[in-house]
Amino acid sequence: MKKILVVEFSQTGQLSAVLDALLAPLLADGSGVVVVRERLQPRPAYPFPWPFWQFMDAFPESVAGESPELAPLSVEASGDFDLVILGYPIWFLSPAPVLMGFLRSAAGRQLIKGKPVVTVTACRNMWLMAQEVVKQELTAAGANHRDHIALVDRGSAFATFITTPRWLLTGRKGAFWGFPAAGVTAEDIAGSRRFGLALREALRNDEEKQNAPMLHGLRACVVDDRLIASEKVGKRSFRIWARLLRALGRPGAPLRRAALVFYLVFLVCLILTVLPVSMLLKAALRPLLCKKLAAARSYFEQPSGSDSSRLALFNE
Repeated sequence: MKKILVVEFSQTGQLSAVLDALLAPLLADGSGVVVVRERLQPRPAYPFPWPFWQFMDAFPESVAGESPELAPLSVEASGDFDLVILGYPIWFLSPAPVLMGFLRSAAGRQLIKGKPVVTVTACRNMWLMAQEVVKQELTAAGANHRDHIALVDRGSAFATFITTPRWLLTGRKGAFWGFPAAGVTAEDIAGSRRFGLALREALRNDEEKQNAPMLHGLRACVVDDRLIASEKVGKRSFRIWARLLRALGRPGAPLRRAALVFYLVFLVCLILTVLPVSMLLKAALRPLLCKKLAAARSYFEQPSGSDSSRLALFNE
């Protein structure tokens, strides 16, 4: 029997639904797999839907990677697993602080040290910079990052700029006023089953012991190269503002709240003025940057890649 540890945090339930679909083939009778599912629990729990100011106040600590207190794990730190799956959402272009708490804890590092790890995220559309942070943490812990699965909202950048905050702040994700429903589509969530089927076969063949991706050829990780530069610039900006806001006090501090108001005005103005100009400039320069963009896309799509050569094998 092979043992899989699944460590997850899902505030909205979207990522849990993705993992449910992925794990279904591994939980089926005769799979030869035992799955231990560890749901990380922050203390106090984050609200959902978010009150607006509490949502904004989570920005500086999320970008800084500062974790809240976590409830003790139900799994023993000395537990021995053949594979670890880490599922996390993206907050402000960063891994959710709860995952950072696990990755930097003694128990978390002990559980993943020397183990093959598959990371899974479901988000709006930007996950590259967050995954870079996760990769660094996995390397520091001595884990072997084998695969990455990234599912994104299919809506346009403009549409998701409206629908995602609406979902987070009100709990309503359905289509409205011509806007699509927020989040990863039900079709894409159900399609995550293919990853579970591929992992089941890989475990049967002891592929987790090899230093190679197990989910190649399944379109696990598709990068939109139009967003790479925007993510990098956004991440740098977020870091500057996060340092400033943290210097003004802890969450809820009056001075920090005032600075958050200024930041919101600045951000909206940036989106309405600088961003459109930037997008036009990038579109004009795109023919000159084809090779550079292709290289960047190839890098960020590793280790699993975006090709679809094995899809037919795992579409039950």
